[in-house]
Amino acid sequence: MSLMTTLFISDLHLSPENPELIQLTIEFLKTETKGIEALYILGDLFNTWLGDDIVPSEYEPLITQLQQLHQSGIKTYLMVGNRDFMLGKEFAGRAACTLLNDPVVIRLNGIDTLLMHGDSLCTDDVSYQRYRRWIRNKFLQWCFLHLPASYRQRISDKIKQKSRDQKQSKSAMIMDVNPTEVNRVITSFGVTRLIHGHTHRPAIHNINMGSKEAHRVVLGDWDGTISYLRCDDQQLQLVDHRASQQSSILMNRPLIQ
Repeated sequence: MSLMTTLFISDLHLSPENPELIQLTIEFLKTETKGIEALYILGDLFNTWLGDDIVPSEYEPLITQLQQLHQSGIKTYLMVGNRDFMLGKEFAGRAACTLLNDPVVIRLNGIDTLLMHGDSLCTDDVSYQRYRRWIRNKFLQWCFLHLPASYRQRISDKIKQKSRDQKQSKSAMIMDVNPTEVNRVITSFGVTRLIHGHTHRPAIHNINMGSKEAHRVVLGDWDGTISYLRCDDQQLQLVDHRASQQSSILMNRPLIQ
């Protein structure tokens, strides 16, 4: 009997200035998706996104490959991240992807699993959370999308430069997830699995929730290496050589309910 396999990726940060990474992504989609049921992209597929009306020509081969996944029967789901948060339904439809809310709960091989980009979990970074609330404001997004392309590019460049400057002065701990917030969302959604990206710290974490055990899977970024999570009926495996902790979970392992 064939296994029902699902892949998860995030934080590829594709840009027209890095055609090698775009090609690497296309090759990954051609080779690693053979025989899978679904692919989930959990944010920051692109390093920046100025609107669905401005799609760089360098992304056309990628769009074609995503369309081919759909034509072959593979369901592809797309979530926005903190870099490509302006990505919308128009692009998702063109790329034959289903746009997901953040957060969202799916049924993954019989287990309720919470999917997030992960930036909302970094609550110790107060200034970023304030910025996140601002950029996710629908009215401000509408205003941004109605600006000329050159204005949007300038605003995006300033935001990215400010982000780079702030990261130099912030501690690594502040930019990581807050354990209390992780426990809160797991409890709030009543799940035993959480999968997210954003922090670029690939690992599988065991979480003791008192009366039950949960797992938090952190997807890696694609800075110099491919990183993905493969899940089937038998195991959940994080494929990333940087993952220093536990890198797989047996799916038939009993959980304390």
